[in-house]
Amino acid sequence: MNYSMAAKRAEYARNAVMSASPARLLTMLYDRLLLDLTRAETAQQQADWAVASENLIHAQAIITELLGTLKTDVWDGAENLQAIYTYSLSTLVSANMGRNAKLTRECIDLLEPIRQAWHEAAAQLPAAGATPAAAGTPGGVLGVG
Repeated sequence: MNYSMAAKRAEYARNAVMSASPARLLTMLYDRLLLDLTRAETAQQQADWAVASENLIHAQAIITELLGTLKTDVWDGAENLQAIYTYSLSTLVSANMGRNAKLTRECIDLLEPIRQAWHEAAAQLPAAGATPAAAGTPGGVLGVG
């Protein structure tokens, strides 16, 4: 891919994030989180530790962002979600340090149903200005800001 095409793609991605509703941003974060984890697991299975680490670190950044924006005073289930995020964060650090694809898979299996639930919830909201009560979601950790 030439530089001009890559620059246009990056600009398009930035614009998509900047114009997305809070609900859409949340689903985009989860999509990217699971993409990072899948890439990390594949890289770990192939002993490509640099790629695995890069993806695990990015996944950790997303979870840290989700943790930081979680509004535990607005939603009854937020404390349980906070516990899942905290567990996942610590497990991904261990997966990276121990080069352990099983731990990465454990996080995929834990977080994928939540990703699906957020997509279903977002689909139920009106398009303009919809906000899931549990989180606000800046786009920087999507890798486009």
